[in-house]
Amino acid sequence: MNVLLDHFALFREGFVGTVELTFVSALIALVLGVVIAGFRVSPVPPLRIFGTVWVTVLRNTPLVLLFLIAFFIVPQVFFPGMSSYLLAVLALGFYTSSFVCEAVRSGINTVPVGQAEAARSIGLTFLQTLRLVVLPQATRTVLAPLSSIFIALTKNSAIAGAFSNKELFTVQKDLSDLGYNIVTIFFWIALAYLIITFAISRLFTWLEARMGVVR
Repeated sequence: MNVLLDHFALFREGFVGTVELTFVSALIALVLGVVIAGFRVSPVPPLRIFGTVWVTVLRNTPLVLLFLIAFFIVPQVFFPGMSSYLLAVLALGFYTSSFVCEAVRSGINTVPVGQAEAARSIGLTFLQTLRLVVLPQATRTVLAPLSSIFIALTKNSAIAGAFSNKELFTVQKDLSDLGYNIVTIFFWIALAYLIITFAISRLFTWLEARMGVVR
């Protein structure tokens, strides 16, 4: 308990850092995931190809490799001077978007085809059909897998600590360097992760209850 009380400010900084990384990356992943899912079910072949390539490449690339590309290639070739925080959330967001995309696409596929056909018969465009008819119905199916995806994102955010970002696992390194017992440090860090993942789980449980999702 002493290590937590003596270095509470450090634990708080790491906790807030992990929450911020998770939240911002989740927003990026959610927006990109929905857009790419729309590409994958689009009637336009180039968009379908782009969506397929996006998902295939990102899902099959190790996250650590994406971080290395983000930190050592992107600033040198494309956008010099980008902050380590922005690079980290982009790497996490892009990677997670591929999983969000597949979850959303699976949800879209559960909506009866007749719904889209009825929407088109009254003159709605593909985008209007997707936004007004298909996605609202698919949301119920998507909530459960999204919960697991964002919990995994929370754990993946630990990689950002190796790239000059303050989060929970950098706290472990700092305290280990001060000579504190590694088991005690990991206990408090694990508890902090448990709090964050439990909050995500409860949020999605509440959303499912609000939307009347039956498992």
